[in-house]
Amino acid sequence: MGTTTVKWVDSKTFVGIDSTQHSVVLSSIADGIGMKPSDMLLIALASCTAVDVIDILAKKRMPLESLEIITSGEQDPEPPWTFRKIHVKYRLGGAGLTEKAVAQAIELSEQKYCSVTATVRGAAQVTTEYEILPTSN
Repeated sequence: MGTTTVKWVDSKTFVGIDSTQHSVVLSSIADGIGMKPSDMLLIALASCTAVDVIDILAKKRMPLESLEIITSGEQDPEPPWTFRKIHVKYRLGGAGLTEKAVAQAIELSEQKYCSVTATVRGAAQVTTEYEILPTSN
């Protein structure tokens, strides 16, 4: 079980500490220092699925040379500003990557392995797309 701590620094700035004692600065101030908590949710989803996709493709002997995941979310206009739609775009590069392997890795992450996607799927529609980048060879 993971346990995290959030400590108030000042105004609307906080430090979040994860279960392995890594930290991140958060802020709800537009020009403040730190990430918006709602953006952290999108980053959590992207990083959770990134780990899965990297592992799945490595098991298929298709190691990645690059991976970028861009997430965007649509939130309700009124509090609590719930995310209703989240779109995840994968940009992957690596010699020998196939459409089939990439699509399968993303689907396995989304449907079976990523705890963040499984959690937010209850409130938001999560859609995905991918782009296989040309290799530099």
